[in-house]
Amino acid sequence: MKHGPLVVPGPLAIARHSWPKVLEGKIIPLVLFLGFLDLLGTTGALLSALGWSVAVVVYRMATGSTVPGLVILSTIGLAAKTALALATGSLVVYFLQPTITTALVGFAFLASVPLKRPLAEKLAHDFCPFDAETAAHPMLRLFFLRLSLLWAFTSLVNAGFTLWLLLTQEVTTFVLIKSFTGPTFTAATLGIAVVWFRRRLRSAGFQLHFGKTMTMSAAAA
Repeated sequence: MKHGPLVVPGPLAIARHSWPKVLEGKIIPLVLFLGFLDLLGTTGALLSALGWSVAVVVYRMATGSTVPGLVILSTIGLAAKTALALATGSLVVYFLQPTITTALVGFAFLASVPLKRPLAEKLAHDFCPFDAETAAHPMLRLFFLRLSLLWAFTSLVNAGFTLWLLLTQEVTTFVLIKSFTGPTFTAATLGIAVVWFRRRLRSAGFQLHFGKTMTMSAAAA
């Protein structure tokens, strides 16, 4: 069965759609952390950034608004870092912070699958303005469920490998290797996702085009 084109939003459309989520989930917490770092110290700065993220989640839930995926991930990461900052200042624990964050993110992706609310889908909606028809398409929903499982797997493997490095290697070696493995895991996951998505589209008979919104035409050839 051959279908009409899948129209993917262009870079400008994606930028206009995603910048409020990036501002809310990443930039404002970072500005708060840096702004309060000298005044309140590391723990106080982390609490300020975490307080913002938690307030955004609570406000959006109270008003019935959708919580952006970036805000969810930011809140998870800040909660892990704040908890460790309150516990100890050892070097091992300091380097363990991002590892725990990565593991928690992996578990968040994994937990979203049985709930039928895949975190990968929430993140995609943060960046791409899908129309209602496309967002509800069974093929796309199934893809996001499987992508959430993939991201959970790579995140947990990344966290496990990082923990092994931290416990078995010298600090200099750890920092050097980790500076390459983190981006490599992310790039590999994104690369697999893109190839996988394009193959799914091709096998389902969809064509890929760029436009202002993302749409799937149901017209059969």
